[in-house]
Amino acid sequence: MDVIATARELGKAIQQDERFIRMMAAQQTNDDDEQLQKLIGDFNLKRVDLNSEVSKAERDQEKVARLNEETRDLYNKIMSNQSMAAFNTAKNEMDAMVEYVMEILRGSISGENPDLIQEPQAGCSGSCSTCGGCH
Repeated sequence: MDVIATARELGKAIQQDERFIRMMAAQQTNDDDEQLQKLIGDFNLKRVDLNSEVSKAERDQEKVARLNEETRDLYNKIMSNQSMAAFNTAKNEMDAMVEYVMEILRGSISGENPDLIQEPQAGCSGSCSTCGGCH
């Protein structure tokens, strides 16, 4: 069995998974959402302004506070955008699936039976050495 060929097949299977498809569709929706893209652009510019002010030897603390607040407000608007919320949900589902796949690979490399490796519980780091036990 060729491990690399099998990995490529796994990659293809991931790209056909409903979670991947949902995440990619949500990403495209974000890309097409002009209001969201404007907010992201404004946020990035505001963050540059904030970083520039913070890096000055004699920074204006009031300006830093104002820019920080404006940056935070833009971030909150971005995160409350319906398209972004849908993307974050889809991405979290995808990330959980990838973490499970990685858990199977890590366990397999450690000599565990891949068929017996269970999906990590919410909040599981994957490291049993720091765990208080699965629930």
